[in-house]
Amino acid sequence: MMCRYIFPLWLVCNSIAIPAYAQDKPIRVGAKHFNEGYILSEMIALILEDGGYTVERKFNLGGTAVSFEALRTEAIDVYPEYTGTLAMEILKQDRSLTMGQIQEMLQEKFKLAISEPYGFNNTYALVMTKAMANKLQMNAISDLVNYPQLKAGISYEFLERNDGWKHLAAHYHLHQEPVGLEHGLAYQALREQTIHITDAYSTDGEIARYDLKVLDDDEHFFPEYKAVSFYRASLPAKAKSLLAKLTGTITDTAMQRMNAQALFNHKSHREIAQQFLIAAKLINNSPIDARNDWQVLQKAGVHIKLTLLALIAAIVVALPLGIYLYRYAWLAKAVLYITGILQTIPSIALLALMIPLAGIGMMPAVIALFLYALLPILRNTMIGLFTVDPMLKKVAVAMGMNTRNRLRYVEIPLAMPMILAGIRTAAVINIGTATLAAFIGAGGLGEYIVTGLALNNTSMILTGAMPAALLAIVFELVFEAIELIVIPKHLRQKIG
Repeated sequence: MMCRYIFPLWLVCNSIAIPAYAQDKPIRVGAKHFNEGYILSEMIALILEDGGYTVERKFNLGGTAVSFEALRTEAIDVYPEYTGTLAMEILKQDRSLTMGQIQEMLQEKFKLAISEPYGFNNTYALVMTKAMANKLQMNAISDLVNYPQLKAGISYEFLERNDGWKHLAAHYHLHQEPVGLEHGLAYQALREQTIHITDAYSTDGEIARYDLKVLDDDEHFFPEYKAVSFYRASLPAKAKSLLAKLTGTITDTAMQRMNAQALFNHKSHREIAQQFLIAAKLINNSPIDARNDWQVLQKAGVHIKLTLLALIAAIVVALPLGIYLYRYAWLAKAVLYITGILQTIPSIALLALMIPLAGIGMMPAVIALFLYALLPILRNTMIGLFTVDPMLKKVAVAMGMNTRNRLRYVEIPLAMPMILAGIRTAAVINIGTATLAAFIGAGGLGEYIVTGLALNNTSMILTGAMPAALLAIVFELVFEAIELIVIPKHLRQKIG
């Protein structure tokens, strides 16, 4: 009998132990959730595919911390990164490093490597409208010292980075108190004058489009941010050679133009990358992928799968646990405190914490959603059982029912309206939270929302948000139907 379990386990362990890339093993390409990251990651993917590799795209990853953790834990194999970010954010250096130093430290500390630069320098910058800059006669970051009243809206990642706002403000002695904004939305706030300053990437397409002024980094705070391929050292030599094709091929102007095409011409990131690579003769002239009209339904299917897997797992765990705690009430408070603490962890933080444990993709997302679903199901199960009329419990005892029969025939049926309400609440919470699973490559409708935020594209955001809202309504209707079947009429009237 034991062989039935040991042999499959041996096969799994044996497959994990193979370090080399098999011929048909896909290379997993990651992408940070911003416009340029998508384009560069598509270039990496297309070059590898042109070279004969199968590629899995793990896009819409969170910022640097999530993407790097995914690479470090082997959840992805390569993604585009910047030398300044590598030096200051990943290697935690307070000075600029040469390419050789970065290579050496990455290999020594993480067994990771980088390619030669693509050619352009996408440095951080502070921008404001030219009208405001001309009015205040501002040309450089140091000029901000004279205008502490100006409102700054800064992207969340830039607020906390070693090369971000805190250290920049200390270096330049700035006194503005910034608010955190999603990078794509900051430009809209700038145009509407709800903020006066924001951080930018120097190759952002919005800079020219919105006629913005890039303030000169006159005290040279920012290091160079040369784009490179950041990959595992164990990547096949052929794959590294293919990625080297990008060396020195992209200028600052070309990158800014490609970013603008995605933002304002509404071209797909794959189409933009493919057209550039074909024009530069880096890949063969293959047809551009046609738009998949069924894509929304496919992503909705993934969204439903994430929600249901987590919900079913939570029911299987929380329902019997709630019944157990009802019988052993002295444990109840401690368990509820623990599940309550899980509920207070911010969704993005919990998803990021899952990466070292389960990598990226569907598994960590399901685990995180499962943890969020525990509290409402567990709490409602216990409350439903504890609030059953004591007189009815006494009647059941007087009728000679033992503990198990009382639970089965009296207490659980009477508690069922409350139990179903908890499951229903957990389902709706999971549908909303599952949109954030896109940040760790789990897919679903959140991909539209994340990409739409990066492009400041309201239509794309609604493409993800509206079906998610519709799914929540569908789940509500499904649970209403279940209540009609499961709950006796007199109890439905009582809770109605």
